[in-house]
Amino acid sequence: MNKVFVTSLLILQSLAANAEVIDIDTTEFARLLDQRVPVIDVRTAPEWEESGIVAGSHLFTYFDRNGKSDPAAWLEKARTVAKPEEPVILICRSGNRTKAVSRFLSDQAGYARVYAVKGGIQAWAGAGRPLVPAAQAIATCRAKQHC
Repeated sequence: MNKVFVTSLLILQSLAANAEVIDIDTTEFARLLDQRVPVIDVRTAPEWEESGIVAGSHLFTYFDRNGKSDPAAWLEKARTVAKPEEPVILICRSGNRTKAVSRFLSDQAGYARVYAVKGGIQAWAGAGRPLVPAAQAIATCRAKQHC
């Protein structure tokens, strides 16, 4: 085998071995927010508008209304928020999309620590945690073409 190929394979395996997806509840989510760990909300704009968002969240839709995604384009946006060696929190409506996107970041993009909010925004709101209207954040991200 080619020496460069073997070295690349070993590097990828070591990244995967160090990768970690951690399911967190709303209490841990609040603690990490206080520590300023960045949050990426992967829902769609209508979902953000319907329920509101966690203040300071970065609004980067992963799956569109038809269930389609562009992982490379999404990852480019995510890297503006957190580099692979930095922790990041993902949230969606119920936690299902967060699981898939967390695995993508961890297994394929080399992120070392990805937090996935169990129960998503529904659990956050159900626990009486604060949400803010999404209109301003959506307007900002659309202006930057970053939603």
